[in-house]
Amino acid sequence: MESYFLDWANLLLRWVHVITAIAWIGSSFYFVFLDSSLTPPEDEDLKKQGVSGELWAVHGGGFYHPVKFAVSPPQLPKHLHWFFWESYSTWISGFALFTVSYLYSASTYLIDKSRMDWAPATAIVVALGFFVVFWLLYDAICRIFGQRKNGDAIVGALVLVLVCVASWLACHWFAGRAAFLLVGAMIATSMSANVFFWIIPGQRTVIRQIKAGQPVDPIHGKRGKQRSVHNTYFTLPVLFAMLSNHYSFTWSHPQNWLVLILMMFAGAAIRQFFVMRHGYKLGRNGNPLPYALVGVAVIVGAIVWMRPAPVAAPVANAPVSGAASVEKTGASGQNDFKAVQAVLEQRCYMCHGAAVQMKNLRLDSPGSVKQHAQAIYQQAVVQKLMPMNNATGITDAERALIGKWFEAGAPTGP
Repeated sequence: MESYFLDWANLLLRWVHVITAIAWIGSSFYFVFLDSSLTPPEDEDLKKQGVSGELWAVHGGGFYHPVKFAVSPPQLPKHLHWFFWESYSTWISGFALFTVSYLYSASTYLIDKSRMDWAPATAIVVALGFFVVFWLLYDAICRIFGQRKNGDAIVGALVLVLVCVASWLACHWFAGRAAFLLVGAMIATSMSANVFFWIIPGQRTVIRQIKAGQPVDPIHGKRGKQRSVHNTYFTLPVLFAMLSNHYSFTWSHPQNWLVLILMMFAGAAIRQFFVMRHGYKLGRNGNPLPYALVGVAVIVGAIVWMRPAPVAAPVANAPVSGAASVEKTGASGQNDFKAVQAVLEQRCYMCHGAAVQMKNLRLDSPGSVKQHAQAIYQQAVVQKLMPMNNATGITDAERALIGKWFEAGAPTGP
């Protein structure tokens, strides 16, 4: 029953997380587009008010005319909309989902004993440490180098190195699937921290200065914009890290840390193309197409590099090498269900038997095995996703046995 409620919690939290993330990323993309598409105002009255840029747009049957003030408006409006709930809601729901999915069952989902044989509590502390340490180092880089000459380039290079180091450590310390998600959550935490510690406090300071009739310090706007731009470059790498947990060929690769770095770099390069294309259309910068081409080239290179090796054709009448548990059944053929059942009993009943039914899946009866044969084949043979982190030590021969049984029609009867 516990796993049933955990599955519901996982589903609902994932649903909320996706909804809030769409809202946050959508507003981030929109304001980057808006900032890059503003043109100097033509109306003299707007110029007198201190407007630095305007945009005319049509959407949904109506015309819109947003304007941006260089530092502050002449007076504050009665109703001022803030953009922070999207960020906070995304992080809170994401951290809750990470807790339910990985931290709560750290021994199953977070730890890979072939990499680091940690106690669950230790693994949890180290995983949470990634969030804190990365934010402190990233924030220090922005503070020290952000306002210097060529500061954006310096910060970008140092953050790239920091992400590479974090990716390597995560993939060598944790299970591959958890490592990818951990790196994505680590970057997303810094994105939300940018909003919480810099963007919103800076905006509140500006508003206090306006209300007090004091000169507005433009540094708050500059810092806020810098962190906001960082966030928009983080979005595509984070989305890949989050989505990749559904595709085991990425995080199960022997050099999974390099796969993660390459794909996140490709995402950032492609995002640069979309950021710059707005200015390119207005003649402000060069053609950003090379950034997109670099991103696509990296992705294509990764696809070619990661392609599976050709499978050798089976030799006729060759003896089938199986695990001891298979041999002991005295199976008369490769498709003998008793042999498959012996494998399931040894490798799968721990999580899908009478005592525990993770994901509400039970495999200790012929009927349930027949019902879930497709899922068993996909998870254990095709994707090699189960057992999770191969905690029960299933062999390639046993996976092959299950595959041949399924391809023969998944018989469960005599």
